[in-house]
Amino acid sequence: MTWSILARDEAGRFGVAIASRFFAVGALTVHTRRGVGALATQALMNPLYGPRGMDLLAQGRAPDEVVQALTSGDAGREHRQVHVLPARGAPAAWTGASCIDWCGHTLGEDFSVAGNMLAGPQVVQATAEAFLATRGQDLAERLLAALAAGEDAGGDKRGKQAAALRIHADEDHPQLDIRVDDHAEPVRELRRLYAVSLERYQPFMACLAGRHDPAGITDRAVIEERIAAFHRARGGRA
Repeated sequence: MTWSILARDEAGRFGVAIASRFFAVGALTVHTRRGVGALATQALMNPLYGPRGMDLLAQGRAPDEVVQALTSGDAGREHRQVHVLPARGAPAAWTGASCIDWCGHTLGEDFSVAGNMLAGPQVVQATAEAFLATRGQDLAERLLAALAAGEDAGGDKRGKQAAALRIHADEDHPQLDIRVDDHAEPVRELRRLYAVSLERYQPFMACLAGRHDPAGITDRAVIEERIAAFHRARGGRA
């Protein structure tokens, strides 16, 4: 009932984009942790996979070992789909035998795509190809392009309802975490929300207290200048 893409960039950021004909798909399916990795649990998702998977990766377990550990003790594993992307190295995935067709996954050097109850294998293929074709662009924009390509290829065969995008950088909280829980065109709406986030949200988030600046920026004039500088660097594009 879902397809998703996990990816990382050269700066060490992780990103996840997901879409489904399922309400609030981004609420429990998507998991990321700074310096550790990203994970998505879908099909008849097991929300316990996320926290445990992140802990196992943080302990240095290889992604295939993480997938094995998550699924081996789960009596419902054949109904699950999960994929894992670590900070370094190749991703790993599991698509249970009882997941509904079309279901499957593909693994790349720095990304993975997995889906179930899709229009066909072309959804996963188109998502992966669009991600590769946008190399050099911002990670969030690559993920949005990949998700849109998967939708254009047929997406969830039941229709559309929800989508989500998360970017996790060098803080314990996500750099960007936006969701469309119920919408006639969720991928299109996700793109719109991303554009809105560029107006003030993203540059403002960079001014907040964090690991490298425990106080953050509190001078509102400096914050406004940082926001203006952000837009100058983007050439005035929202």
